[in-house]
Parts: sequence; C-alpha cells; structure tokens
Amino acid sequence: MSYSVSLSSPIHFHTNSRFFSTFPPKLPNELKTTVTTTTAAAIPPLSTATSVTDLSVLDSTTVALIGGGSVAALAAVLSFTDPERRRRLQAEEVGGGDKEVVRNYFNNSGFQRWKKIYGETDDVNKVQLDIRLGHSKTVENVMKMLTDDGSLNGVTVCDAGCGTGCLSIPLAKEGAVVSASDISAAMVAEAEKQAKEQLTAGNGDIAPVMPKFEVKDLESLDGKYDTVVCLDVLIHYPQNKADGMIAHLASLAENRLILSFAPKTFYYDLLKRIGELFPGPSKATRAYLHAEADVERALNKVGWKIRKRGLITTQFYFARLVEAVPA
Repeated sequence: MSYSVSLSSPIHFHTNSRFFSTFPPKLPNELKTTVTTTTAAAIPPLSTATSVTDLSVLDSTTVALIGGGSVAALAAVLSFTDPERRRRLQAEEVGGGDKEVVRNYFNNSGFQRWKKIYGETDDVNKVQLDIRLGHSKTVENVMKMLTDDGSLNGVTVCDAGCGTGCLSIPLAKEGAVVSASDISAAMVAEAEKQAKEQLTAGNGDIAPVMPKFEVKDLESLDGKYDTVVCLDVLIHYPQNKADGMIAHLASLAENRLILSFAPKTFYYDLLKRIGELFPGPSKATRAYLHAEADVERALNKVGWKIRKRGLITTQFYFARLVEAVPA
C-alpha cells in the first residue's frame, strides 16, 4: 500500500547521527543501474519527468508528473476538476467511508495490482517495477534499523498493515515473533501463503516462528509488542485521524515504533493533485500526504521522540521513514 510519484531522484536515507546505507534487492538489471546513494536528493528539471503516454499505467495512488510547462497548465485546471466527487461515488458504492473503500479496493482490483508489485513476477510495467524497487528499499532500511540494535530472535513485532508479508517474512527469518495484520483478507491470505512457502526451510541456526496473520484494521489492533511497524498505511488516513492512529500504535509499542508515510510538501502536494486528474482504469483509494512536523508533533504528544529519520525515493515512489522511541 504505497504512494508513488514521478521524480527522477536517487534513493537516499539518513539518520540524525550517520548515513544509513541500503542494500539492493533482487530486481531487473535496468532498474539496478538507476539506483544511487547520496545524502541529498535533487528535484529534477520537469522536462526529465515521465511523458503523458505513461499516464495509462497509473491510478490515483500513483501521481503523474507531466514534463515541461504542462505542470503549470495542469495546475490551473485543478480548480475545475472534482476528484472528491469521484471519491464520494466510490464510498457510496461500497456503503461507507474511506475505510470501506480501502477494504474493497485491496480485496479486489487493488489486491491484484499490488500483489504483482510486491511479488517477483515479470508481468509488471516500468512504473510498477520502480515502485517495487522503492518499497523494497523501505523494507530493507527497516530491517537494518531493527538489526542494528542486535538480534531479533524472540523479539515481538507487530506488522500493522502487512500487505503480502514483505516485512513479516524477513522478520520471521531473523527469529522475530511477528503478529501481522491487514484490512484486506486477500492480502492476509497471500501473506500467509508466502510465509508457508518461504519459512519452512529455516534460516541457518535460527528456527523461524510462523507469523500470526489476522484480518484487522489498525483501530482493532491490541496487545503489547517490543516493536510496532506500520509501513505505507498512513496514506489512507487524513491528518486528524492519523494523529489518533499514531497515538494508538504508540500505545501498543514498548520500545520502538517505525512509520513510513508520503511526505507532504508544496511540491509533492501539487503532484498529488495533478495525479488526481488521471485516476486510471481501476478505481483506487484516496491518498493523504503528511508533513513530517505533524507526525513528529503527534509522537511528541504521547511521549515519543524520533530517533532516526530518512527519505526513500525512486522515480515513482517516495516515503519518509521514521523510528521513534519513548522520550
């Protein structure tokens, strides 16, 4: 459940104290050559962005950046469009609000789309391959955050919004005791299937514990865990609800909370609004960006502070990643 944007920016990740390295995932060669590591990302000239012909592969959670002066023209058109009307119609069709739209999307067309992105199939377009790369980098940086502090053997982790198990399975391979959940029953079934296939062989001296998979929304999560991780899910929550959700997730964590979210800046917000002009052939969910300062404020309010932070970007994916600990 990722958020994406057309930016010709390199992948970079940093913490408050040192540069945070990344590890290349198994991806097609043409993508490997585009990945560089740096401490600062440059916003490219608009002329380097994707062309209008690429828009057919995007949906409303994939933001299209049109080249050259087209951005200014499209920005002017925004005031004459009504993406909210499309959202209201979606909600009416499934008989509810944002949550019901998200559940319906990720149990149907969204599941098929994101299963391919999160998987290893070659049946993906260049945008989906790039999003796969970005999401893989997010997972790898989370794993590095966690393993930098020592062994995960026996550590309890809540993977809130587990998708197809991209994080839950690597955690289990490291010996973590994982409770994984997602609002989508289809996603949970796929995650459980993947876990059974990948965890039966073990991981050297570590005997992995099969994650406990459940169909739950974030509001329904309970229990206590050493670490709570919630990747690319806050995009489905407006800021007023995200504040409460961050507080809820923090209440479940004893030592560490890791969040990723689509950062809200003037530039990214403009791209999102432009992207809403091109919803694509499949219905998708409403996307909310979050300012890092707002997320940090919500954490501080419940007695947590950010210890590490970073930004992962590829051409079509961007995510702010933060690790918080009790203040």
